[in-house]
This record gives sequence, C-alpha cells and structure tokens, in this order.
Amino acid sequence: MTPPPPGRAAPSAPRTRVPGPPAWSGLLLRLLLLLWAAAASAQGHPRNGPRIFAVWKGHAGQDQVDFGQAELHTVLLHEPGSSSVWVGGRGKVYLFDFPEGKNASVRMMNISATKGSCLDKRDCENYITLLERRGEGLLACGTNARHPSCWNLVNGTVVPLGEMRGYAPFSPEENSLVLFEGDEVYSTIRKQEYNGKIPRFRRIQGETELYTSDTVMQNPQFIKATIVHQDQAYDDKIYYFFREDNPDKNPEAPLNVSRVAQLCRGDQGGESSLSVSKWNTFLKAMLVCSDAATNKNFNRLQDVFLLPDPSGQWRDTRVYGVFSNPWNYSAVCVYSLGDIDKVFRTSSLKGYYSSLPNPRPGKCLSYQKPIPTETFQVADRHPEVSQRVEPMGPLKTPLFHSKYHYQKVVVHRMQASHGDTFHVLYLTTDRGTIHKVVEPGERERGLVFNVMEIQPFRRAAAIQTMSLDADRRKLYVSSQWEVSQVPLDLCEVYGGGCHGCLMSRDPYCGWDQGRCVSIYSTPWPVLQSINPAEPHKECPNPKPDKAPLQKVSLAPNSRYYLSCPMESRHATYSWRHKENVEQSCEPGHQSPNCILFIENLTAQQYGHYFCEAQEGSYFREAQHWQLLPEDGIMAEHLLGRAHALATSLWLRVLPTLTLGLLVH
Repeated sequence: MTPPPPGRAAPSAPRTRVPGPPAWSGLLLRLLLLLWAAAASAQGHPRNGPRIFAVWKGHAGQDQVDFGQAELHTVLLHEPGSSSVWVGGRGKVYLFDFPEGKNASVRMMNISATKGSCLDKRDCENYITLLERRGEGLLACGTNARHPSCWNLVNGTVVPLGEMRGYAPFSPEENSLVLFEGDEVYSTIRKQEYNGKIPRFRRIQGETELYTSDTVMQNPQFIKATIVHQDQAYDDKIYYFFREDNPDKNPEAPLNVSRVAQLCRGDQGGESSLSVSKWNTFLKAMLVCSDAATNKNFNRLQDVFLLPDPSGQWRDTRVYGVFSNPWNYSAVCVYSLGDIDKVFRTSSLKGYYSSLPNPRPGKCLSYQKPIPTETFQVADRHPEVSQRVEPMGPLKTPLFHSKYHYQKVVVHRMQASHGDTFHVLYLTTDRGTIHKVVEPGERERGLVFNVMEIQPFRRAAAIQTMSLDADRRKLYVSSQWEVSQVPLDLCEVYGGGCHGCLMSRDPYCGWDQGRCVSIYSTPWPVLQSINPAEPHKECPNPKPDKAPLQKVSLAPNSRYYLSCPMESRHATYSWRHKENVEQSCEPGHQSPNCILFIENLTAQQYGHYFCEAQEGSYFREAQHWQLLPEDGIMAEHLLGRAHALATSLWLRVLPTLTLGLLVH
C-alpha cells in the first residue's frame, strides 16, 4: 500500500462532518489492514529476511547497460580482474566493458544460424549457450538451428569451427553442462537429437571418450561439475552435482533426490565390451540438507558454489548448496570436499551385502589400466553408496533456511577492518533480487545475518546469470534486458548516522569522519563493531539523533495518515501518542511503511506523535509529528474542496489495498 504522504488530509469545517465514504468502507479498510498485518506476521523469522531493501541505480552510464532487445536465454563469461563481460544471446555475442570511473560500453558480434532447414521460426535461431576462453580466442557455441556448432572469436573476427556435437544443446531449454580442464572436455549434452535421450556425463575430448551407464541416474538435472586435484595426480577426481527422480515411489517420499557423483579423472574404461567405453569409477551419494529440530527437509538442489581454502588444502574446500522444498522455501547447506571424499572412499554400497571386490568400486588406479570387470559390474548394479553426505558442523544442519525461494549463489571470502574473515553469500531470488547474507566470522558465534535485499536492475526482471569478481569486488548480473555491475560494498544505502551504519552489520562498511564508508576507500582502519548483538554501542555518541519535528494543521473530524518508513525490516516500529502506542508494526511487515490511520480526528488526538524503532537494544526516534488544530476560517474556506478530496482519497486507497492483499 502506498498511502498519501503526511500533510494530505480530508478536512471539514468545525461542527460540520465532511461527507465521507459509506460506513462499510471504513470497516472494510480496517479489515484489510488487519489482514495485511496478519499476512506480514506470517513471514517467518525476520533475521532470515533481509534487514533493508535497496535499489541499485548505479552511476549514470557506468554500471548498467541494455541489450537493446529482449534476450530470453543468456550465458555470461567474466574473467576475474577484467572489466569485460561477455554475454551470449540470440544470434549475438555482446562484449560489455565496465572501466572504473568511466562510462560503460557494449560491442556486438553477430553469429547467425548457418542452417536453414528447420520446422518453426524459433528453431531457426542460434542461441549461444557456451562461452569459454581457449588460448588467445573465445570459444562460442550455440544451437545453430538445431545443428549445434561452434565459432572462435579472435580480435573481433568470427571464425566458424563447424558442427561440434556435445558443446551446445539442440534447444536452449535443455539442461546442459560443459567442463573444460586443459585439453579435456566433459559434457552432459546429448550428441544425437532423436536417440540417446538418456542423459549421460561424457568425456568428449581427451584420452578416451567415456560415458556413464544409462541405469546409474534417473532423469538427472545437472547443476555443477568440478575437477579436484588431489595429493596424487592419479587420484584426481571429477565431482558433479545433480538432482534426479527419487527411486522411492512412496507417496510420502520427495519427488527429487540431490546427489554428488565422483569419477576418476584417469579412468581408462573397462576390460569387457560392455564396459570399455563407460566410466568404471562412477559412484553417487545423497546430499542431505534437513533440520531435525524443525522437521524441515530440503531435497531439490538448485545451485552449488565451491569456495577453495585459502591455504590450498583441497579437503577444506567449502561446498555451498542451495536447496528448496515443494513449498519453494530454501535452505543453504555447507559441505566440505574432504567429507565427500571420505564418504566415497569408506562407505559400503547401498543394497550390496557381499564383500567388495578388489580394487573396490570407485577407487582410482595408480597404473593406467582398465578397471577389472567384476569391480565394474558391482558398481554398475549398485552405484549409490550407503552413507549420506551431511553438512559441516556438529549439528549437521543447514547454515540457515528461509521462506524465500533462492535460485543461485556465489560466496565471497573477505577480511573486515578489524581482521576477522567473513564469508558473504549473494543469493538470487525468484523475485529478481539479490540477498546479501553474512556467515558468522571465525571468532564469532551466532546466526547468519541477512544484511540487505538488492534490486540490481533499472527494470525489474528475473536474474538469468550472476558472476562474482573477488578481485574487483563486483557482482555481474544479467536479465533479459540488461547487464548490471553491482559493487559488494554498498555502504551509501545505510542511513541513521554511526548507529545505522554499524547496525547494518555489513563487514564491507564502517564509520569514518562522519560517513558510512567502504573499508576499501581509506588506507586506515574504520570503526566497525565486533559485537554482533549490540553493534551500535561502539559509536562515540551513545544515543542516535532525535527526529526533526514536523508540523501539520488539520481540521476536526479529518481523516489522516501518518506514515513512517520502515528502514529496517528487523525492527518493531510503533506510533506513540502521549503514553499510548496507537499502532505497532512487527518485523517482517510487508509494507515499506508503518501507517497510523486516524479515521476521525478529535480534540484528544491533536498533539505529538512519535514513530519509534526498536531493534534489539537499539532504539531510535524515526519520526516526530505534531498535529495542530486548523483555523476555523481556513476550514470554512476548504469546505468546498473537501468532498472531492475525500472521495478521491478513498478511491485511490481502497483499490490499492485490495489489490496488494490479493497479490500477496
């Protein structure tokens, strides 16, 4: 609801009641406000929701660039430290440049479909689905009118490479994943359009072309793949994350199961004709993301981000997984590669009760030889290990869960001004926004903190791709309309002086010389709180400034709104008149304002009104209004306009309230 701002009233002459809406409309308005408040209070734990909402408008001409047309399918490539962003679209590759402090620019290279035989117009397009740096050039692959092909982009020229099956799908909607490692290429894309429809994980370029057996996965949707260089080169692993149909058809069982699979990078295939072209080291394990305390289970894997250990220990690489459930609530679970590796090395096989053959299934051989047939047959019939992969930590529970529906995640490891290391998660929502969530530091204990919700585009739209540049401290996100560069240190959005700056708990920001500034903007340390519960107490001034007094003159019997912007969604906002709390808006309130509606202004309702925000031990006066009696002559002068103004006010407010509640 967007109420009229304070100062917009429906006045009347003394002792004369302004003709207002029918009595039922006042009742309806009160009912709608009650329903709105009830809906707002049902949003779950407020700390899991963002504390503030910010629209990133960027610097004019520098941070947001349009495509010039709608791009329904995009793929984004950004190399850390570079100011350039490559985006593949429909028959085009865009090169965006975001130089520091200068206007952004865009160049386009046309790569139209070279095949003309297609059944409908949409199939005739060339949707670019893969961009990868290869040597001095850029490899671009696309659907090419259902004849997947690739091109090499060098110095602004486009060199056709012809049809390359496995590098691009036949349709942009197909689930596809391509992984490059040196001269090796791994792909989940089918090579034949009308047969071979069972999804497989393949090595399409390298020492030996291999593929997974058709029975080891059930309708998989591939999410992420990575190669892990272990202590011995022969032991290097390919891990890939996916979700698949649940083999348990019990009506109460979830439809999907989330998995991680392992393959030995040096796999040479098997000895027999049935195994010679197949991966012989395939094993899969279930990824568990559930909270036993609340009996909440999250079975549908959405995205994965791997955060390497800064010391280079591969076992300590953190695996962040975003999961959802059938109600589209989300959870983030964190695993370690060491735990995943241990499960595959030590677990028994699900449903297999005999002694394991030697070498055991999934073991990488130190000599370049095929896997024995017996080992392959056991693993092929029993590809799942019994032990499940559980989240890190003593409780084996999610890092947090939320009623928001998260879709993508990236994680930035950063060091705050006081030296503590934080992991900051950036999660995209199905509403086209980004949540900035801080994981507790190494010396801190407590819950994660949802710092803010960011709208990254000038034109609200779903987020298609997101890339993190830790070197430049930027996020690069794209929608179907534009590409936006979002800084990680959005400190200018925090109001409320020192107290508001520190209450944000944003590890990128601190108080310095009377401003909330980025820790990267000064060569000296800035004031940051190391007290997550009461950060405002670190400020030099013990109490925040009071709100300035605002006055308005009103006639008796007027209807009036007092509106207080709810800057923090974690605070309780209350309108106080004299000693009475007239209206209270709890954390999680969905309206951006806490509204006090005065339906019929009486003599006792004149005076001072304070909007007060309470957030933990942090208290501040957000607004201060004084309602004064209006001169009787002025009221008489305004009487002629009163009826029209009151009617207009009701016609605006009631439909807005009703529509907002229905949409909610």
